[in-house]
Amino acid sequence: MMNFDDLNISDEVRKAIGQMGFSNLTPIQRMAIPPALKGLDITAQAQTGSGKTIAFAIPVVENIFIDDRSPQAIILCPTRELCLQVAGEMEKVGANIKKLKVLAVYGGQPIGKQTRVLKKGVHIVVGTPGRVIDHIQKGNLDLIGVERVVLDEADEMLDMGFREDIEKILNETPFRKQTLLFSATIPQEIRKIAKNYQDNPKFIKVADKKQNIPKITQHAFRTNHKYKFKDLVRLIEAYDIKSALIFSNTKKGVDFIYKNLKKQGYSVESLHGDMTQKVRDKVMNKFRNGNAAFLIATDVASRGLDISNLDFIINYDVPQNYDSYVHRIGRTARAGSSGFALTLVSKEDFINFNNIKKASNGKIVEKKLPTDSEIEEIKNKRVLDEVKNSIKLDNLEEYLNLIKMNSSADITSEEIAAALLKKVREN
Repeated sequence: MMNFDDLNISDEVRKAIGQMGFSNLTPIQRMAIPPALKGLDITAQAQTGSGKTIAFAIPVVENIFIDDRSPQAIILCPTRELCLQVAGEMEKVGANIKKLKVLAVYGGQPIGKQTRVLKKGVHIVVGTPGRVIDHIQKGNLDLIGVERVVLDEADEMLDMGFREDIEKILNETPFRKQTLLFSATIPQEIRKIAKNYQDNPKFIKVADKKQNIPKITQHAFRTNHKYKFKDLVRLIEAYDIKSALIFSNTKKGVDFIYKNLKKQGYSVESLHGDMTQKVRDKVMNKFRNGNAAFLIATDVASRGLDISNLDFIINYDVPQNYDSYVHRIGRTARAGSSGFALTLVSKEDFINFNNIKKASNGKIVEKKLPTDSEIEEIKNKRVLDEVKNSIKLDNLEEYLNLIKMNSSADITSEEIAAALLKKVREN
């Protein structure tokens, strides 16, 4: 097992990695960091959550010349959320390097604030392609001194229509530079970019995606479109789900689930592409802080989201393909924890679901939706399990005396217990 002490990195960066709580390298870090430190171009296939940000953050930070206050590295990301996440990681890796400046540039924030920081001098720029182009065209951002370019989640940027912007940005950078490309999939479009803008890149592939999600329990449930919402509530009750990210394929679907869950008293927020950035930030903060239990989102709105401690992902609608499915369920089981991915499958979804199930290599297990009586049994068992646990761990002497005092020939202790269970279940 390789750890960060084995790398040829500065004491400042090594100390920062320790402060972040990391010791051993993930597979992508082990394969990408050493060649990247040597200045080689890299094309790496790695999923979100594999540790790839640290894999490019270390080589980028290690090679910054602090006295030069012009951009020396630019990192392109598909979304504002990922932009902020990556910029935060870069700052953590460079936390012990005095005067290191990292700036995230993205749409949805007034351009003037970003411009003022750029004018003062920045070493590393992390940006969405559209906003980076804006700054270049306004003369705020000169990439002539850039020595390293990182394309993070390159396939998503292409899916979102950023290819032309990416190529414009790459053409603004010097011919001789290091280019690090990270992508969950490597379609033909990515290969073209690698061919045109990289110099004999080292190709890295981290474990097949089918093996990259072993700690996620994946269940699928056949449903009828007419009863799909009722079946969603069944799953929430049967699995005792306190918080979840729920995916719908459309904005209309998001609005429908949001409205109906709210009617039933659930704490819920929604996220879709028609919302302003300010509203999306507010929604995400509420969900991250636990002020909303359920977040309903479309794929586009969810890109780049990093939510810790999320136990459940629910696919209200089956995604279009396996890559989208992996992207969705990868939002749970972060940093080595475990999680559940539950998918509702109506008749209209059969073709897409069967393709996804086949690609999952047996990971998705089909189950029957619980009946009303089964849900009642599950709820009763849950309460009784808590009671048994309390018997083992808690001091119940005062309560035992109370039960004995109120027991009689007419009212047995069992009847009191049954009545208490009824009260608990009804509240």
